[in-house]
Amino acid sequence: MSESIIFEKIGGVGKITLNRPDSYNSFTREMALRMQDLLDQCKNDIEIRVVYITGNGKAFCAGQDIKELLDPENTIGLERIVPEHYNPIIEKILNLPKPVVCGVNGVAAGAGANLALMCDVTLATKSASFIQAFTKIGLIPDSGGTYSLPRLVGFQKAIALAMLGDKVMADEAERMGMIYKYYDDETFADDSFAVAVKLSNMPTKALAYTKELFNRSLTNSFEEQLQLEAVYQTMAGNTADYKEGIAAFVEKRKPTFKGE
Repeated sequence: MSESIIFEKIGGVGKITLNRPDSYNSFTREMALRMQDLLDQCKNDIEIRVVYITGNGKAFCAGQDIKELLDPENTIGLERIVPEHYNPIIEKILNLPKPVVCGVNGVAAGAGANLALMCDVTLATKSASFIQAFTKIGLIPDSGGTYSLPRLVGFQKAIALAMLGDKVMADEAERMGMIYKYYDDETFADDSFAVAVKLSNMPTKALAYTKELFNRSLTNSFEEQLQLEAVYQTMAGNTADYKEGIAAFVEKRKPTFKGE
């Protein structure tokens, strides 16, 4: 039996690959709990400086495995699936003190779309698409969708996409600010992973501080945010990477950051 998720450490990158291609990488309970464990592992492993999430096959993730939901032997309904499966995954991605890059290799629907949109840098293959598929079966967007989507594309666009369930192709997703960038299908795997590698060689603590500040800006006042910037800039200035960056600038060489 193949693993539902494949995990690899490649240099400073923790690569998480959703691996149920015959089911469009839809989530089962076992898979969701495994995802949570891997995110914790990436958080606690000091050698991992970036997390890269992608899928195997022609889909990134179709969200919840409906077959599992309808299985008469399954005793776990939506009242447990959302708080026990998806909410912890989204919270771990949001709070991970390292960049999380998502490489959307194909269709991302439902919870799969919103998982991708909650990552720090979301990249997609040109043929990928994003679908808020919830209303098609009488449900509401979960996995942070009602939080992330209006902040990414604006309220009017977000609520229309959520209600109508329109398919958004990668080029349009990039244009509206839903994702950072898309790449040609042929080069996507290498191009998207290269972004994760680039981030893994950057000053990790500064990236973590940047991530936290951006997240806190969503609820802070302008004055609170300015105060936090002053605090975190001082913290960043006390890191070994800052000292290395300054030394490299003076010596006119490329810095070697260690994430310290």
